[in-house]
Amino acid sequence: MTDTTGTLDEALERLHASGPERDGRLTNHAPMAVEALVRHGQAAAVHRWLDHYADKLEEPPPPYAPVTADGWREALGDPARITDWTRFFARELAEHPWRAVLAEWWPRLLPGIAAGATHPVIRTGHAVRTLLASPEGDADSGPRLAELAHALGYWAARHQPLPPLAPLAAAPSAAAALDAVPPVPEQDGGIRHRLAQLTAFPVWGDAPDPDTARARLTELVAAATHRYATHGHGEPTMLVHAATAPNAVLRALPALPRALWAPSLSAAWAASAAVTAAYTPVEAAPYEATSLTPEEVFARAAAHGDDHTIKFTDTALDVGGPLALAAAVRSVELNAPVFR
Repeated sequence: MTDTTGTLDEALERLHASGPERDGRLTNHAPMAVEALVRHGQAAAVHRWLDHYADKLEEPPPPYAPVTADGWREALGDPARITDWTRFFARELAEHPWRAVLAEWWPRLLPGIAAGATHPVIRTGHAVRTLLASPEGDADSGPRLAELAHALGYWAARHQPLPPLAPLAAAPSAAAALDAVPPVPEQDGGIRHRLAQLTAFPVWGDAPDPDTARARLTELVAAATHRYATHGHGEPTMLVHAATAPNAVLRALPALPRALWAPSLSAAWAASAAVTAAYTPVEAAPYEATSLTPEEVFARAAAHGDDHTIKFTDTALDVGGPLALAAAVRSVELNAPVFR
């Protein structure tokens, strides 16, 4: 959906005075949530939502030293350089087409897809979708290009690869692969502690060509979304990322060279499996089907107000179908509402 209200650009301009995190490491979800709200016809709710979210926004950290085209490797994965990285990408996007910048940096950033609890890649996916959906095609909207700079800068600053992983038995489908992911031994603590325990994943997702990679990535997003209906209770907030992270990659594919589609699938599978391993519950739980339409389901998520619920419902609507809608309703039930 194209935003004809101007609300998205207004919201992004408002948010770009803030950093991507608060309280040391918690992610600023507002840019992603407002993009989803506008996309699904809830532009009128955006500024009220932002007003309520405002106390979770912090100023960006001070700059340290400029990131350069020749010296970027020393700054990769340094969260103290968030502002330096954002300014670097702002310069790059001012001097080069945004698709060219994305194509150059995507393979450099992809190994760190799970960094920041996958939020940087999710923010990047929302930013790319916005640019692709613009009336100009190759959008030159200042706020939208700035949003891509913020997203890529956050990803670069938080970049951290997963530990080395051994292959387990091959799985025949994305759903079977997620079911076969072994949970980490210590199911407590933050995500960094959990991801450090990863040792092995089932083999799944090899793609002989770009079109197969896209089809399997679509399958993965659907499988992770469906799985939330029965397993989201394990950790209702964190498990949404098993679906929203690979969907962010899927959203970026149309803007990327086809040669990057297969490695994108591999990284997306690693991210989805990592979140699943970190938070999956011991047993599945029952869920109820819903008779609500997609529009009604998203309206319910918007009225609920939780940022993760809004973003997961956005992904569920991308997947479509009764089980995805039931999973979205389940996220509304499991996560604490913002508006009461």
